[in-house]
Amino acid sequence: MSDNNLMNPNSAPHSDVEDIKTRSNYLRGKLAETLEDRITGSIPEDENRLMKFHGSYMQDDRDLRNERAKQKLEPAYQFMLRIRAPGGVVTPDQWLMMDRISQQYANGSIRLTTRQSVQLHGIIKWNMKKTIQEINESLLTTLAACGDVNRNVMASPNPYQSDVHAEVYEWASRISRHLEPQTNAYHEIWLDGEKVVDTKEEQEPIYGPVYLPRKFKIGLAVPPTNDVDVFSQDLGFIAILEDGKLQGFNVTAGGGMGMTHGDPKTYPQVARVVGFCRPEQVVDVAEKTVTIQRDYGDRAVRKHARFKYTIDDRGLEWFKDELTRRLGWQLEEAREFHFDHNGDRNGWVKGINGKWHFTLFIQNGRIKDEEGYPLMTGLREIAKVHTGDFRLTPNQSLIIGNVTAQKKKKIEALIQTYGLTDGKAYSALRRNSMACVALPTCGLAMAESERYLPDLLEKIEPMLERNGLRDDDIVIRMTGCPNGCARPALAEIAFIGKAPGKYNMYLGGGFAGQRLNKLYKENIGEKEILDSLSPMLEQYAKERQQGEHFGDFVIRAGHVKEVLSGQDFHS
Repeated sequence: MSDNNLMNPNSAPHSDVEDIKTRSNYLRGKLAETLEDRITGSIPEDENRLMKFHGSYMQDDRDLRNERAKQKLEPAYQFMLRIRAPGGVVTPDQWLMMDRISQQYANGSIRLTTRQSVQLHGIIKWNMKKTIQEINESLLTTLAACGDVNRNVMASPNPYQSDVHAEVYEWASRISRHLEPQTNAYHEIWLDGEKVVDTKEEQEPIYGPVYLPRKFKIGLAVPPTNDVDVFSQDLGFIAILEDGKLQGFNVTAGGGMGMTHGDPKTYPQVARVVGFCRPEQVVDVAEKTVTIQRDYGDRAVRKHARFKYTIDDRGLEWFKDELTRRLGWQLEEAREFHFDHNGDRNGWVKGINGKWHFTLFIQNGRIKDEEGYPLMTGLREIAKVHTGDFRLTPNQSLIIGNVTAQKKKKIEALIQTYGLTDGKAYSALRRNSMACVALPTCGLAMAESERYLPDLLEKIEPMLERNGLRDDDIVIRMTGCPNGCARPALAEIAFIGKAPGKYNMYLGGGFAGQRLNKLYKENIGEKEILDSLSPMLEQYAKERQQGEHFGDFVIRAGHVKEVLSGQDFHS
């Protein structure tokens, strides 16, 4: 951007998406009319852009494209619907609702996301309204699960610090509610709400009529666990505890995972700590930060529109000064904190409130019944008797939370009956793995991810066995494109799809999610991946220092350079 556009970004020509939002009449557009059109299972692209704000993307089954084209049929259009649940906490009744509608309207599975949300895939257009109505009847929503707004607010499940978690979760919920779009469009279109007669009177006090330049992500972490990957968030809050009591939060700003292959102006970035605030100040900090991005984010080039670029273009001191001006008060000096890891604690854990929590390992977040592993049925039966909650972890697993001592025996029996696993029988590498959905439903995917990573892990695991590394935690992640949905840029080993069967391989991310990784090899297939990892894992087993993680080792051994800022990611 030019210097003039940096000072006044709204003076630059706007992208076509900005025009769509401007014409949309606060996210209405022609969605209501196009949903009634029975001639096609699709919707026009302008309406698809608006649909994101309502929690959905139009997709098609890419496995069927060629066959349907031969039959002169339109693609198998369907919709992904994302349910927003701040902090990933849902009730057993809400779980049963999601189970039911996944069978009735979707593809029979539930997908846990890396943002503690739930995705349902395969919903056809004429079932969308019924599905959204049932979700809202259970007191959940899809509003703002996607789109150029604040997305699902993440919070550490932290089952072994339940009282602190409850407090942090409450602040996450308050931030989420405060930053919800205020337009009545969602209620009009999906819930048969009364139409606003003169919509010019409708106001979005935080977002304004064109909302944000791009999506915005917020996460709250409770040390020593960085399971929300707080440094990947546009805005982060790190809980500061003294004597087990919440004192406030360190504030981080400017993280983000997405980039574009071949465009060095785009890069992932880690957020930086900018100060400390008291608990009662977090909503104000969140609102004012969002308004800074609203006013200064790039509305001309969407690839350059995330908050990380707004800060990197102008500098961290500019952001802190602007935040102070809008708040009317200044953040305090940041407090000391330490992260040990960004993974889950699997199996049974007793919380300090006397209740129990069981973390199930859900490979890549996909919940469905498979031959020999009736995961979906088992969870359904548990939900029928469970009186606590379910917590979706940032690593796509599931906590059966707040189990009473009386219910523990019954739930443990159901876990055994259905063979549900905490993952401890798997390699530590598999337990620390994540993948995005990718093919066949994601239109952005260049390569497989969810369907391929388990197969690749099966071929890497014998290397771990040979070198005595089976129980060593190594963070590995895969995505089908560079948008970064599984936060691959923070992994110790990462694969980002480049083409069918081809990936860019990255190494050297921080085990606790504090450091970016670095490109090691470009556009390689499975044989090259395995040939690269085999000697490296052997070397790690022989030469690592006491307590040295794999991401640290590959930097010390000279395989890749250390990357502390996204602006050095491509250099």
